[in-house]
Amino acid sequence: MLLLAFDTATPATTVALHDGAAVLAESTTVDARRTGELLAPGITAVLEAAGHKPGELTGIAVGVGPGPFTGLRVGLVTARALGDALGIPVHGVCTLDVVAYQTNSATPFAVATDARRKEVYWAQYSDHLTRTTEPDVAHPALIADRLSGLAVAGEGAVLYPEAFPHAIEPRRPSAAALAELVVQRLASDPASLLFPEPLYLRRPDAVEPTTRKRVSTG
Repeated sequence: MLLLAFDTATPATTVALHDGAAVLAESTTVDARRTGELLAPGITAVLEAAGHKPGELTGIAVGVGPGPFTGLRVGLVTARALGDALGIPVHGVCTLDVVAYQTNSATPFAVATDARRKEVYWAQYSDHLTRTTEPDVAHPALIADRLSGLAVAGEGAVLYPEAFPHAIEPRRPSAAALAELVVQRLASDPASLLFPEPLYLRRPDAVEPTTRKRVSTG
């Protein structure tokens, strides 16, 4: 196995390579405005660091969000294009699940990532492998009571400490963790892996107009 993993659902463009037993190389850059510029060089750097070529890959793992439209589109389009070109499977994973996996928590907690517009993407977990609610988007104040007393991982807890006072690491997903999680799921529960479609949870900021305005000539 040679699994390339990457996630672009948060300000972090994170890439890793896993051989089925261990992470061989990884790279993470935090810059939400340069996701499109950073992903391809990140993939190249990780492959070169591990001494492998794209043609040796046997699978791709990609975070499907929830996340902003632009960042997710970059990651998902890249994953699908590579999968098609190389003839290898593409495995999707909810980005919140990747953050949850990194906590290694055996007790209930939540994950909240930045959704912009003063909102968070969030979900609850009974442990680091088990999500108990569907991913959702909400204003922090509207879910503060529901998550009261719970530790909260993700950047949302850092941005909104008044709503989530019990912040825990990590703030962002790691492609190394994404790769490890996919390796585990392939071995134990392949059906839990998702089709590589973006999980937006809301409409993009920019939409095509539904009607055209008439221009008066007189």
